[in-house]
Amino acid sequence: MFISPMLLETASGPFSHDDYIFEPKIDGHRLLFSQEGGRIRLYTRHETDCTRQYPELLTPFDEDILLDGEVACTDPETGLVDFENIMTRFQAKKEQRIRQLRGISPVTYVVFDILAGISMPNKYFGVIPFVEGAGEALFKQMRDRELEGMVGKLQGSRYESRRSPAWQKVINWTYAEVFITGYRKDEFGWLTSVVTESGRLRPTGIVELGVPPKTKRAFYGVSKQLVTGEDKNFVHLEPRIRARVKTRNWTKKGMLRSPAFVEFVV
Repeated sequence: MFISPMLLETASGPFSHDDYIFEPKIDGHRLLFSQEGGRIRLYTRHETDCTRQYPELLTPFDEDILLDGEVACTDPETGLVDFENIMTRFQAKKEQRIRQLRGISPVTYVVFDILAGISMPNKYFGVIPFVEGAGEALFKQMRDRELEGMVGKLQGSRYESRRSPAWQKVINWTYAEVFITGYRKDEFGWLTSVVTESGRLRPTGIVELGVPPKTKRAFYGVSKQLVTGEDKNFVHLEPRIRARVKTRNWTKKGMLRSPAFVEFVV
């Protein structure tokens, strides 16, 4: 059985309210666990079947159940949730590779809905902790521990298969200053780089989000004077335009993850 999961809207910032419970936001991917007639299937929020990828979650419950939660991996060296590891698990297709990754990067399924009257079938399942009312205090803990953020849920709200203001997310953004060193020719996107300790430019990815139309027009007006060359996909620029961006975090390869434009730095 699959139902479209309830989705979050974005809050303007951390908040506290007695009518809400607040949970840590887990940096994995959404997973629906369906046990029907004793048969277990695992789905992403877009109904992609990923049952094969997570064999450690295929322990049956005593009764049929449908669960909503987040599946994640932990970096054994830092103890922090590791988004890149869970993406590696999700993308694995061959049986041998799946078995290998299970030993290297076991997953935890953090369940946050449809829990009444059940117990977890093995150590790879867990229940999301929560606090009542004290959202700002929880968010400070998430920020201090470099976790993804928090979720606020209106107590008594109905579970609906759509995005709802009853559930609010607050992301713990990381901010960085980058140089814009080029742009895409076809669809919108700015190439970004940072200066290393040796004084060289190192690419950090592409910014696609958060840029208003007025800002795009201003950028293209200035960038015409900075063109150094082009290839099939990109126009390359002198590193003269600086911008402040926000990002979920930095990847292990030093790339911005899901960056969004904040402002130009002058």
